[in-house]
Amino acid sequence: MAHESVDEPIKDTAEEWRVIASETPFTGNKTGVRTDTVVMPDGSTAKRDYQTHPGSVAVLALDEQDRVLVLNQYRHPVRQRLWEIPAGLLDVPGENPLRAAQRELYEEAHVKAEDWRVLTDVYTTPGGCDEAVRIFLARGLSDAEGERFAVEHEELDMEVARIPLALLARGVLKGELHNNCLVVGVLSTMAALAGDGLEALRPADAPWPARPFEA
Repeated sequence: MAHESVDEPIKDTAEEWRVIASETPFTGNKTGVRTDTVVMPDGSTAKRDYQTHPGSVAVLALDEQDRVLVLNQYRHPVRQRLWEIPAGLLDVPGENPLRAAQRELYEEAHVKAEDWRVLTDVYTTPGGCDEAVRIFLARGLSDAEGERFAVEHEELDMEVARIPLALLARGVLKGELHNNCLVVGVLSTMAALAGDGLEALRPADAPWPARPFEA
């Protein structure tokens, strides 16, 4: 396999190989497992198992002191308490991701934000799951009005803190912070600050082909 030197920007492209059979051996409350029989480039077929997922949103909430709002929460599959940024599922197909992100910030931290931008869009584990996540940057933070949202399950003992962005970046690079949305959000914010600046980020309603939505 030859290595090609590319000096132009690159981007991912849509493509879909032919599927000749598909089954869903498991369907859970929010996610499921699908097995597709896919035609390979040489004409052979192979089965691909993957988790189906409605998609998610996450919020890198940055205050005037360059601190990030983070949550500490138990995650049973990895048997760890992880520091994370507010995040949640797109519960309704076609749901507007900005409204979903605003809801999550309110429910998990009782915070609202005046300025919203798209920080980055990622596939969390494209080799085994079709989950797509849109991570927003939220600024102009203030306490939300009204009653706090009633939490349950893992969120009952969730700790909320504000940690300097630079301190989080160091924790990521030292291998001490592992949540994918936190890692991607923190490093993307640092890259934006070192590059064209936060004002150059995409608007909050930028198209999202992975999870199309109504404005």
